Amino acid sequence: MKFFQNIQTFLLIIILLFSFVNCQNIPNPRSQPASSLIGNRLYFFGGDLSTTDSRNYSAANLTNEVWYLDLSSSFNTSNPPWNKDVGMPIGYFLGASCVNPIDNYIFLVGGLMYIPNTATINLGSSSVYVFNSNISLWTTPNIIGFNSSFKMRNQIQPVIDNYGKIYTFSGTNYTGFNEPYVNYNDMNILDTTSMTWSTLAISLNDPPLLLSYTATLLPTGIIVYIGGYTLNK
Repeated sequence: MKFFQNIQTFLLIIILLFSFVNCQNIPNPRSQPASSLIGNRLYFFGGDLSTTDSRNYSAANLTNEVWYLDLSSSFNTSNPPWNKDVGMPIGYFLGASCVNPIDNYIFLVGGLMYIPNTATINLGSSSVYVFNSNISLWTTPNIIGFNSSFKMRNQIQPVIDNYGKIYTFSGTNYTGFNEPYVNYNDMNILDTTSMTWSTLAISLNDPPLLLSYTATLLPTGIIVYIGGYTLNK
């Protein structure tokens, strides 16, 4: 009898563990994460887990979670193949990600950065993080000539060319708190091969300040910006 009781206990533990793992592989709803496609994996980085609809992010839970969908085979959309990867060093929101075509590393650029799962902004964090999906490793690059005004730059959409140069136009350092913020009218360029940063000022006759836009790099090297909203300079 004791033998069967032990077997039943063992089976119960296995079932509970399986259920726990299953539950862990379903991400909570979130808004405004960054995303990138690497091979057959569609990655999602961070996002806002709060249920409020407000531009005041003081009540938000900014997650550092990293999830990906396995697209190697077809699946039922009611039960997608979610997988959880190693978390980011920071809670991440309103930023963007670029895939380097040279080595397939993912670069997180700009965005609001918080102590994970809190409403405490992390002003000491870097503005660029690199993710090696092959070994699930996050690193903070040492960038030469970094423009400190890019700190907390958000509502942007960088693009990356075939030579590993990331171009980021305009943006704001608005954090949602009652503190001064600036809207920027410049083009920041990060050369990922040499880890050097340069900033091009935009003249008054060039495009206006632009936030929450889309950016598309054409084969000709021209970047097309569509949508978003403009601000006074």
